[in-house]
Amino acid sequence: MTDDRISSVNTRLRKARAEQGWTQKDLARELGTTDVNVSRWEKNKTSPSAYYQRKLSELFGKTPAELGLVSPPSSDDRIVDIPIAQSPYFTGREKLLETLNKRLSTTRVAALTQAQALYGLGGIGKTQTAAEYAFRYSHEYTHVFWVLAASSDTLIADFVKLANSLKLPEKDSQHQHQIVNAVKRWLATHEGWLMILDNADDLPQARQFLPANHKGFVLYTTRAQASGGIAASIEVQQLNQQDGSLLLLHCAKLLEIEDTLDQAQPQDRAAAERIVKEVEGLPLAIVQAGAYIEETGCSLQDYLSIYAVNRKALLEHRSELLLGYPGTVATTWTLSFEQVKKESAAAADVLCVCTFLAPDVIPEEMLARGASELGPILEATAISPSKLNEALRVLRRYSLLRRNASTHTLSIHRLVQIVHRDSMDQQTQRTWAERAVRAMNRAFPEIDYSTDKNYQYDVQYYLPHIEQCAALIAQYELHFPQSAQLLYQAGAFLYVHGFHAQSQALHQQSLAIRERLFGTNHIAVAESLNALAMLARLQDNYQQAEKYHRQALLIREKMLGPEHPATAESLNNLGVLYRNQGKYEQAESCLRQALRIREKMLGQQNAKTWITFVNLAKLYVDQRKHQQAEQLLLQAQRTAQQALPPEHPFIAQIFSLFASLSQQQGNNTQAENFWKQSIVILEKAFGSEHPTVAEQLNNLAELYALQGRNSEAQSFCQRAIMICDKMLWPEHPDSIAYRKHLHRIVSKREGGAG
Repeated sequence: MTDDRISSVNTRLRKARAEQGWTQKDLARELGTTDVNVSRWEKNKTSPSAYYQRKLSELFGKTPAELGLVSPPSSDDRIVDIPIAQSPYFTGREKLLETLNKRLSTTRVAALTQAQALYGLGGIGKTQTAAEYAFRYSHEYTHVFWVLAASSDTLIADFVKLANSLKLPEKDSQHQHQIVNAVKRWLATHEGWLMILDNADDLPQARQFLPANHKGFVLYTTRAQASGGIAASIEVQQLNQQDGSLLLLHCAKLLEIEDTLDQAQPQDRAAAERIVKEVEGLPLAIVQAGAYIEETGCSLQDYLSIYAVNRKALLEHRSELLLGYPGTVATTWTLSFEQVKKESAAAADVLCVCTFLAPDVIPEEMLARGASELGPILEATAISPSKLNEALRVLRRYSLLRRNASTHTLSIHRLVQIVHRDSMDQQTQRTWAERAVRAMNRAFPEIDYSTDKNYQYDVQYYLPHIEQCAALIAQYELHFPQSAQLLYQAGAFLYVHGFHAQSQALHQQSLAIRERLFGTNHIAVAESLNALAMLARLQDNYQQAEKYHRQALLIREKMLGPEHPATAESLNNLGVLYRNQGKYEQAESCLRQALRIREKMLGQQNAKTWITFVNLAKLYVDQRKHQQAEQLLLQAQRTAQQALPPEHPFIAQIFSLFASLSQQQGNNTQAENFWKQSIVILEKAFGSEHPTVAEQLNNLAELYALQGRNSEAQSFCQRAIMICDKMLWPEHPDSIAYRKHLHRIVSKREGGAG
């Protein structure tokens, strides 16, 4: 390459000026100098001062070297030190590399360019990404330096090597600090270089090895999520399924390096996708799997089968083919776990309990509310925001946990959970599994389902951990009263939110533990039987439901007495079952007994008493006994209005029954008014997008459809569906029922009505 600085004309500066359409006078005016000076600079008769070099760089967005104002190093002097071989399989980071190049672009003024930090979990590919960046873009920098920043010792050692490469006079000094300072001075007086500080988990320490002011470009790789003012952070995330599968097939030599994923055999692609899913897109685990498959000659499906029963050995397996990867997944993270334990026992305990919960959306409040069950160290930490912050700071330093400040939740890579759990002996695993279950039982939200506004939060943030705890209880045979209570609470929670199949499984699991602990005639057993009976009724399995209800009733009558509120609950629920079957005489008998007990033991002002009032009124509505239904509803309304504010949801339920009664009596106008009043109360109590609002909208749609007002019926039914799809999920029983209703309405409209 021709050196413009030794030619008679600085063509680079002249070209930059011409690209702007400026004359020498124009450029002089922009700089605040004379056109004579500009002419001399372009003819290489003089060089601009440091002040004008900076102004020219800012004006054109280029470095002094790119403008021909300083001599670039000769090819003999240029250092490009990348101690890692370029991987032919590198994939999936194109946007990240483009972002890095934009931020570390030599077209910008180096002195104003912020250092960048690639951060993420060990094994996520930070070092490989930094190396790939250096290989692709090294030509844009005067030098490329690679420094291992894992500790002060490695930093000093690599700075000593750098002093030798730069042929600094101080390179032979017996005092290492003199050599380090000499390198720092060189960095401060030269520009356009790129330095990669690899494994800089202690960013402040690594920053001390750089001059305070320089015109180079700096890239760190680190596990630390927080970089402060030292660097701008870019997270290196796991590979998506497509990129991960391509990497695996290349590493396993099941695809040629130039082949795309579409060229893979369908069975190979499917198996590769399953492996990538198992390891959640972690590049190191993918590369390990590929090396193992190539080395042993096994198939992808064989690997999956082995992984299912012996994943610990596979994640520890070290292949000689893993060039550029100093450790395995297991060794990489085991070292991190040990470092965390040394730094903070509380952080180590946070990691342990998170290892036994679901990997995503772990509510921080759950740790605080369940703190008393998490051992003495974590108990003191979880209830103190400042102590918890300190523990999380340590874990975030190694990217072992993520923290979402807006939702106050934590998340952990599933493979971190697996490796950490596998590193524990069986007794330690059982201890932390039991602590997680006990803490979840303690933390489980106490929900008033009649007025609960947080149902969506509870489903999103507690449901995954409910399922995980149920699995832990089964796996480690955690049979104690609190585990059974958690399963029962979780089953009730799922029942209310429409997860009936999951609810039934948890209640059956709870029942089995309770019968084992307490025998078959215990009140806790009756509680589980009652819940299972209600679920059987929803499935139209009336025979099973009646069996469970009668078992629960017998236990409660025997253990608690015939006048106990729990006995009244069984009678109430048995009455509802009989009503659903059309066994009205038996239903009325049960409901009247339940109402008598509840009025006597709880009083007329109690919510459970009102529930029985309403159920008895529903029975009379079903029987078209309008006078008796109306009398009960009026009594319930008077009692409720005395005890409750007019906007209470229970009042809305009474209005809904009045609406059904009015519709049966042919008073559609009154029915419409009652349903509208019910909707107003519910929207005020819960908001306009609550499922109970959707239920009333659907009822109103049914009334309009019967009146032939099909356009209005369709509109209200669609609103109900939108609410359920958004706040519950499309396959929720209510969503399905409302869609069927909408189909009938649309069919009626298309048939020519309304």
